Formats: sequence, structure tokens, C-alpha cells
Amino acid sequence: MVQPGASGHGMPLPELYARVSRHVPAIEWPALAPDIEAILRLKRERNAVVLAHNYQAPEIFHTVADIVGDSLALAREAVKVDADVIVLAGVHFMAETAKLLNPAKTVLIPDMRAGCSLADSITAEDVRGLRARYPGVPIVTYVNTSAAVKAESDLCCTSGNAVEVIRSLNAPRVLMIPDEFLAQNTQAALPEIEILTWAGHCEVHERFTPADIREVRDSYPGVTVIAHPECPPDVVAESDFSGSTAMMMNFVIEKRPAQVVLVTECSMADNIAAANPDIEFIKPCNMCPHMKRMSLANIRHALETMTHEVTVAPEFADRARAAVERMLAVKPR
Repeated sequence: MVQPGASGHGMPLPELYARVSRHVPAIEWPALAPDIEAILRLKRERNAVVLAHNYQAPEIFHTVADIVGDSLALAREAVKVDADVIVLAGVHFMAETAKLLNPAKTVLIPDMRAGCSLADSITAEDVRGLRARYPGVPIVTYVNTSAAVKAESDLCCTSGNAVEVIRSLNAPRVLMIPDEFLAQNTQAALPEIEILTWAGHCEVHERFTPADIREVRDSYPGVTVIAHPECPPDVVAESDFSGSTAMMMNFVIEKRPAQVVLVTECSMADNIAAANPDIEFIKPCNMCPHMKRMSLANIRHALETMTHEVTVAPEFADRARAAVERMLAVKPR
């Protein structure tokens, strides 16, 4: 767990500031430090942990978060958390997933408006309609969905384990919802399986185009381009590598390209760059307005007031939990 540094009379929390100094100007740090100190204190008092998605801003990701990662990592780590309170610095479906896996713990999300265009693109009624239209076809639901949608599914997947999850079904035909582009990109890796799709898209990733990639390559010859699989397939085809945020991060750290473009949400590059100053990160990127609803101030407020508590309706909690647990049971090959 992150521990606070000494405030002294100079730069407050100097050890923590060193982690984000490339992205937070020194003149702004004294305004952030009081919230960080308060969060660190409140975590001890409440026996709380902060789970932060890779898209969180560096001042959250590198100073107050206890566990960071992509959706799959957060889901796996949430089960292991030894705490009474979980604060989810991410979006609402992630907090619901944490609650599903920790029904006896208090799960808080600092801003209830932190939603997701993918989660909004499909309802439980839609899934029941698909089940009736395609009887006997297993339904794999991306974790970027509500608990009500998960409850109508056979099992869940993330962008990091979609191929393994679909293979585990040993079925010739699978419904993969709701991200159309993730399903199409997964289809490319599994040509032997017919993957039926739903027309849901991520508002961050759907805006990237092949022209964006070609423009970057023209401006930066030799640059390495890494795309998230929620991007359109023609964008992925223009890239050098595609994977979940965890896979993107591992690729950069292991391959250490001199220049790299991460075709995803902007804070991904900021968070990797903070720990890898020798790698030059070129943008374009797109901001997720929902992820950016998280702030040090509202994380602090969540712990001070124990709001906003996330609950899952009992009529579908068990079925949704089972879909997530079946995903977690799938082992990578």
C-alpha cells in the first residue's frame, strides 16, 4: 500500500511527486497534495483500498491507487482484496463487477455519472431477444456491460481474454456482445468459429481511423503503433500490435520501442511514460469523459462520506456473478 511521504517545508510528499513530475507541473502539486494526504489517511482509517483503471490520470494512478490494471486485472484482484471498503476509480460497470465479486464489502464509486457507451448500448431485454433469435448459441458478454446484462449471458470476457473465453466454449457459433469491433477483431483470430455481433461501440475507440495511423507514420517514420481491439478492424490492421491495456503496457515495457503511439485513451500513455522516461510517446489519443470524472477530490469525498455506494439488485446478482466467475475460471493457453 502506498504510504505518504514527509511534507516538510518544501515540496509536499516528495516521493509521490517524483512519480508524476513529468505530467504534473511543480506549481500545481501543492494544490493536489492535501487531497492525496487525506486519501492515504482515510484508507487506513476505513480499511479501504483504491482500485484504478489504466485510463485514470497519473495523479490518481501513481499516488493513491493500491491496485491498477485493465478490466480483467481489476476483476481478478478485486477477489483478493483484504479490505472493508473498495473505492473504484473507473466507471460504473467496473464498480458493479467489484461488488459482484465482493458482496460483503462496501464498494464506492466517486461519481455515479461515470458510465460507458458500450454498457449503454445493450439491455437485458436485448439479450433475451438474442437468446430467442439464436437458440442454443452461447452468449459471451464483454465486461463493459451492466450486471443486468451479464446476468442474461453465459459468461463474460475482457479484451485481454476474449479469444481464450470463446475457445473454451468449444462451440461452432458464438454471440459476442456488445462491442462490434472487439468481436470482429476476435473473429480474425478465430476464423474457425462464427462470431455473431451487436452494433455497440466505445465512444473513445470508434473515432480512430486508418488515416490517423498513416498520418502518424508519415510524421514519425519507424514509430511503433499499438491499438486497442475496441478500435475498428481497419485501424487494427494498420497497427503493429493490438491488445488490451495490460497487453499494450507489457508490450511497451518488454519491447521498449524508441517511439510509440498508443491508439486508445490518453492517460494510458501518460501512466506508462511516467515510469519509462526513455520512451517517447506520440499522440493521437482520445479522452474518455467518463473516466475523467474521477478526481483526487471526489475520491477523498467518497471516503469521507462513504458515497456513492454501489449495489446490485438481488434478483440478478447471483447470475451475473456466475457469468464473471466462469470467465475468471478460463485459463490462458
